[in-house]
Amino acid sequence: MEITHLGHSSFKIRGKSATVVTDPFSPEMIGLKFPKVEANIVTVSHQHEDHNCAANVSGAPIVVAGPGEYEISGVKIIGVGTYHDEMQGAKRGRNTIYHIEMDGLSIVHTGDLGHKLEEKEMEFLDGVDILMVAVGGFYTIGPEEAAYLVSKLEPAIIIPMHYKEKKGNQTFYADLASVDEFLTQMGKGSVTPVPKLNITKDKLPAESTIVILE
Repeated sequence: MEITHLGHSSFKIRGKSATVVTDPFSPEMIGLKFPKVEANIVTVSHQHEDHNCAANVSGAPIVVAGPGEYEISGVKIIGVGTYHDEMQGAKRGRNTIYHIEMDGLSIVHTGDLGHKLEEKEMEFLDGVDILMVAVGGFYTIGPEEAAYLVSKLEPAIIIPMHYKEKKGNQTFYADLASVDEFLTQMGKGSVTPVPKLNITKDKLPAESTIVILE
């Protein structure tokens, strides 16, 4: 499996039988170019323009947008309904966390999770190998809450997302924490970004490892 970061909360996950793109964004909104990408499946965590621009992905993908169980091109997906804020959606609406099973690996993408998860919600996310977690705060959980979620789920690999970018629309990113603040919460000094992650089940690290994708 190969994972690349397209920007913000969007990733391309390329497996043996299919390619999944998560939360494609509007370049006009966040000020980052969305690359040309083709996929079989697009997951949309919620209907905000920095997460729902499925039309930017070519290849006539099937769009998964909401809670439920799906099986597409050999990929199993469970969507878990959550909220975009700590007031049961009163401020920013609903959010869907996706638990994706492909190539023998279990991947969780939190979308814009905005609150602490209940134990029953965490049960759907049990056994995660790779956790893509929002860490920027303000719109989502912040560095401290993200670190707590990591401690509960104990993934092999943690990929932070939805944090302050050095490029792009600085007005959009003004209220977000940097990824360094999450690293501090995790007790890490620094992590060197890499262009992509190539991983298989048998190559998962024995201890939880943070991977920052360029």
